[in-house]
Amino acid sequence: MKTTYIKLSLSAVLLLGIYSCKKMDASSESELKSYEVADSAAATVADSVSSVASMEVKDKKFIKTADINMEVKDVYNATISIEKSVQELGGFVTKSNLHSNVMSEETYNTSDTEAMLIKKYQTENTMQVRVPTEKLGDFLTSINTNKLFLNSRSINAEDVTANIKYSELEAKRNQQTSENIEKIKTNKDKVALDNDNMAEGNLQKLNVMNMADHLKYSTIDIYIKEPKLRIAEIAVTNTKSIDNKYRYNFIYDAKDGFVYGFYLIQKIVVGLINIWPILIIAGALVYFLRKRKAVRSELPKSQD
Repeated sequence: MKTTYIKLSLSAVLLLGIYSCKKMDASSESELKSYEVADSAAATVADSVSSVASMEVKDKKFIKTADINMEVKDVYNATISIEKSVQELGGFVTKSNLHSNVMSEETYNTSDTEAMLIKKYQTENTMQVRVPTEKLGDFLTSINTNKLFLNSRSINAEDVTANIKYSELEAKRNQQTSENIEKIKTNKDKVALDNDNMAEGNLQKLNVMNMADHLKYSTIDIYIKEPKLRIAEIAVTNTKSIDNKYRYNFIYDAKDGFVYGFYLIQKIVVGLINIWPILIIAGALVYFLRKRKAVRSELPKSQD
């Protein structure tokens, strides 16, 4: 009887141990799956665009902007891709300044008539685009496919709820002022007040329109460049050979020299004709001086 009891007790303990091990394994497996799900979710959040881009708060209005600086494999193709994404999302491009910075250029002569111009350059583009604010996150996600390296990215959400309320109050004040001016008897002062109030009202309307536009469309400034130097090989003319070919021509230069000498003689003759009075006076002076000198040289002989 005691032996049977002991066997039953040992069996119960063994079954309890097996059950506990299975329960622990199941629990461990469940925790591992939960960890994997949590890790996957964390990875998704890490790879997604900042929540600022898609942030919405009840009773709050935000003007959202972004600034992106990244390196891409091909600036031209990246530009086309970005512009296409903007168009698909219902936005538009306000600036696209694509240009190449030439680091160096050198010409190598390859024959008597041909040469090769080698340019080393980097291409970059400074862009500004506007996309619907509710699609800002989608746009930022789409352009990530073009990047090789993200230098910087900033996303700003400016709370303009108070500004909107202030604009509404200012509009009411402007309307009230307009009604008060209407009650004044017409005179010069009334005309001036009315003009000033109208100008202030127009400025207020412009501010409201600008704010509404910035609320509807987010502004994104984008700077992209290529990290590697590109090399362009451009076939050009061997100008040095051409210069040497026509630098000196004996027959032509000799002929030109004779012609130039002939015209030079003509110019000298014409110049002498222009100063003929001076020549006559100079000739007369020379004549009298010589004659006087001759007379003086004869005087001693006559005294002897």
